[in-house]
Amino acid sequence: MIIATDATPVCSRELTQLHQGKAFAKSSTEWEVQSIFMKDAQAFVLNIFRRYVPVYTGLVILCGLPLWAQTDSSFVPSLTVGAGLQTNYQHNQPDGSSSSDQFTLDHIRLYVSGDVTKDISLMFNTDYNGSGNSLQVLDAVGQFHFSSKANIWVGRFLPPSDRDNFTGPFYANAWANYTDGIQDGYPDVYQGRDNGVAYWGDFKAGTATIKASVGAFDGASATGDPSIIWAERVQVDFWDPEDGYYLNGTYYGDKNLLAIGVANQVQSGKTATTIDFLMERKVHGGGAFTIESEYSRYNNLGGYNADYARSEGAYALVSFLIPQKVGVGRFELLGKAADAEFTGGFMSPTTHNPSYRQQTTETDLSYIIKQFDARVMAFGKVTSFNAVQSDYWEAGIGLQLQISKTLKFH
Repeated sequence: MIIATDATPVCSRELTQLHQGKAFAKSSTEWEVQSIFMKDAQAFVLNIFRRYVPVYTGLVILCGLPLWAQTDSSFVPSLTVGAGLQTNYQHNQPDGSSSSDQFTLDHIRLYVSGDVTKDISLMFNTDYNGSGNSLQVLDAVGQFHFSSKANIWVGRFLPPSDRDNFTGPFYANAWANYTDGIQDGYPDVYQGRDNGVAYWGDFKAGTATIKASVGAFDGASATGDPSIIWAERVQVDFWDPEDGYYLNGTYYGDKNLLAIGVANQVQSGKTATTIDFLMERKVHGGGAFTIESEYSRYNNLGGYNADYARSEGAYALVSFLIPQKVGVGRFELLGKAADAEFTGGFMSPTTHNPSYRQQTTETDLSYIIKQFDARVMAFGKVTSFNAVQSDYWEAGIGLQLQISKTLKFH
C-alpha cells in the first residue's frame, strides 16, 4: 500500500532530515592581527582533522556494519518528491550607463529523496539556473546515517563551509545573496557543491550542541588543481539545536538561536576561512528578531574575483518579523551592510589590477506567507567601489514557492 502525506517546508535539507528520522571597515593593523590569528587557527584545525578524522570515520563505518545486516520489521520506507521556484523582476542602474529591466527565472529545482534501508538513503536534486540557461545536477548523495553523531555522505553535495552556503538561495533570510564579496566564496563545481565524501555529527556539550563535519573533495573539478580539497566546519548552538547537515538563515520564530560556526578549506597550502554568527529570538505573537554576521578570508582559494589572490571582509544583517498577521502572512523588515577588500591583483605586461574595496547595502521588505514555501520579497541594493569597478544600484521584487509530497510504502 502507498500512503501519501504532505511534508512542509521542502528542499534538499528538509528531505534529507526527514529520512534521517529527525523532526526535522577596519584598519590595516586590525586586518593583520586577524590574518595572523586565522593562519594559526587554520593550521591547528587542519592538523587535528587530518590526523584523527580518518581513523574516527573508519571506526564509525566498522561499528555500523552490523547494523546494516539487521532487519527491522517496523521499518517503513518512504519517498519524498518536491519542487522549488524563484523568479523576480529587477531594475538595474549602473553609474554612467543605461538602466535595464528584467524578468528572470532564477531557479527551478526538482527534489527527490528516499530510503534504501533504515540506515541508508539517497538524495537527488536538480537546478535550472536562469543566468546560464542550463539544467544541472545539484545534489546526488548516498547517505549513511547510523545516529545523530555518525553520518557519512558520498557524492555531490555542499562541503563543510559557511552558513550562507548551507542555506542556499531558498533558505537565506535576504534575497540578493552571494553578491557582497563575502558570502560563500568557497570553490565549487556548481551552486556551492563539489564531489567528495564527508563525515558529520551532532554532539551534546552541556546545554549546547556541537555540530562537526569534515570531508575530502575533488579539486580538479572545482579549481583545476588535482590536489584534494580538505574541508571542515565546527558549529556551536548554545540555545536551541539545529537538526541535520544543511542550515537556515532564519527560522521565522520557530527557534531561539545563538550559533557560532568556523569553517576552513585547504588545497595545496591555499586557504578559505569563514566565521559566521546567528542570533534569533522569538517575539510574542509569532514574530522574530534576528542578527546575522560573517567574516571571510579567501587566500588564493575561492573568492569572488579570479583576478585577485586575496579578499577579506565582513557583513552584518538585522531583521524583524512583525508578529501581527496581515491577511495570510506577516511582514519582515531587513537591513544588511557589507564591506570587502580585494588585494593581490595578478599583474602582466598589459594588465594592472590595483587593490579595491566593495561596500554593499541591502534593504528588504518581505511578505512571509508560509515560511520558505511561500514568500514575496521586495529588495533594494546599492553596491559601490573605490576603484576598478563602477557603482550601481538595483531594486525589484521576487517570488519563492516550494511544494512536496511524501509517499510511504507498507
